[in-house]
Amino acid sequence: MPELPEVETVVRGLRPHLEGRRLARVEVRRPDLRIPFPRGFRQRLHGRVITTLRRRAKYILMSLDDGQVLVVHLGMSGRLLVHARPVARQPHDHVVLATDRGFEVVFNDPRRFGLMTLLSADRLDRHRLFRGMGPEPLGNEFNAEMLEAALRGKRTPVKAALLDQRVVAGLGNIYVCEALYRAGISPRRLAASVGRARSAGLVAAIRDVLEEAIAAGGSSLKDYVQSSGELGYFQHRFAVYDREGQRCPDCDCSGRIRRIVQAGRSSFYCPHRQR
Repeated sequence: MPELPEVETVVRGLRPHLEGRRLARVEVRRPDLRIPFPRGFRQRLHGRVITTLRRRAKYILMSLDDGQVLVVHLGMSGRLLVHARPVARQPHDHVVLATDRGFEVVFNDPRRFGLMTLLSADRLDRHRLFRGMGPEPLGNEFNAEMLEAALRGKRTPVKAALLDQRVVAGLGNIYVCEALYRAGISPRRLAASVGRARSAGLVAAIRDVLEEAIAAGGSSLKDYVQSSGELGYFQHRFAVYDREGQRCPDCDCSGRIRRIVQAGRSSFYCPHRQR
């Protein structure tokens, strides 16, 4: 599933083509994705101006000039691809947004685990999709004091705590593994034992790995591509993720990167470097 850097990369790729543009034509080619499209979905989008695009956690938010927000989640295999002119439809092209400048943005999703829906902007934060979400890891609210407080008293491993969207929004398995490695924190460590000093290092590591991944266009492992159709390249910089049995790249330990399973998810780490 695309994580924060991939979604942020898609948002940045869409902005020049959608922000400030009117939707001159909308095609809805099936009745649902993971959830049904809202009633009158195509008609409610047609003619609307997309005023701003932004990301919240792993969701793409397109604010419209009527106070509604088009909410998009890419799911496991979803793609939003920009075309300079109309193109032949592919089997899994489910929604097409055509602008008044002739660009088409096509939502393609073979597995249909993504979603598109319309929500009122003034109620967005209270909707079940967003209610109770933690701060954005690249925002000012995410800092050592906040993270220490959020982890205090949690008797779960720090890896599981960081994947909890109520603690911090948008983090996924890949980038939590990489950030814990950079911070020298074992994914097995109890969240409650992280403390202020480790929290400060972890906040910095999370920010750094996310910013580097965004600059690299995200990580393309299976289905993900940027809105231009290009691959992301951060997978070539992984220190631990999906590198079980390989040497640790940043320390002289004689051991190898290990893989364990935590809450059904693979955790990769260096037992020598991470404590």
